[in-house]
Amino acid sequence: MKEVERIKAPIYEEMESFEKKFSEAMASKVSLLSRITHFIVNRKGKQMRPMFVFLAAKMFGAGKVQDRTYRGASVIELIHTATLVHDDVVDDSNYRRGFFSLNALWKNKIAVLVGDYLLSKGLILSIENEDFDLLKIISEAVREMSEGELLQIEKARSLDITEAVYYEIIRKKTATLLAACCAMGAQSVGATSEEVQKMYRFGELIGMAFQIKDDLFDYGEAKIGKPLGIDIKEKKMTLPLIRALNVVNYREKRWLINAVKNKNKDKKIVKQVIQKVKDAGGLEFAVEKMDAYRSQALELLFGFPKSSYRDALVGMVNYVIERKY
Repeated sequence: MKEVERIKAPIYEEMESFEKKFSEAMASKVSLLSRITHFIVNRKGKQMRPMFVFLAAKMFGAGKVQDRTYRGASVIELIHTATLVHDDVVDDSNYRRGFFSLNALWKNKIAVLVGDYLLSKGLILSIENEDFDLLKIISEAVREMSEGELLQIEKARSLDITEAVYYEIIRKKTATLLAACCAMGAQSVGATSEEVQKMYRFGELIGMAFQIKDDLFDYGEAKIGKPLGIDIKEKKMTLPLIRALNVVNYREKRWLINAVKNKNKDKKIVKQVIQKVKDAGGLEFAVEKMDAYRSQALELLFGFPKSSYRDALVGMVNYVIERKY
């Protein structure tokens, strides 16, 4: 976490204020909801998304942020949290970041309703303050995220995901939210439409690299709060696996597809799948693609004037690639 704290330095005060404002944005008079939102706030992760919002805002706002920036960051975090809560229900997952998930503690019905509540709080926060431009950015991201999840589910049934379809899935499912963070930060302080568009693209590139890094964790040995081979067990087509299917011979390809489709709960078979993907050069290929996205993101970023905020965003780019979990 030391690297994250160093990156956070130019926006330290904003992040401190944001935590208070975010807790207020989640508040409810219903005691059950109040208890659950308190649980969510205390289990927060690295808060990368609001960090992107504030760094982008300060880069274009001459080192200052607006009240709109705080609201934008809160809306992003409310909606992101809502999608995580709903994801755990969809995936029937009992853990989130090493803790029990909300649905494991309060059951699916309550988890779905809490997700809906958080989503509505985000919408109301924008509408009450007439932040319609910011609401448009996040609403488009939610639409794309939903499409990405459904596209992934559709393709998982037949395992016929090409590399191009995989990029489309991760762009929609993961990259659009980070793109929305960067665009929203710039938009909140009055950046030009061209600057907002460039920041959207920057966030999109980081999101692509972020998801490929997540894919690589499925084949690693590190303890990252996610069991080894979990994507294989869930029939998720990751980039290393897609690459392996493209380069192995017909017999090995049939074996891999059959293993992922029908024997994905067998620990021994999952280990064999991981080894075959490694032998086929799937990991090296994924790392190469991830590095290409990083290079594109940095090139775009270096088109803006140098500042401590730009430097921190460079740090964020590198952190996304080099994180251990």
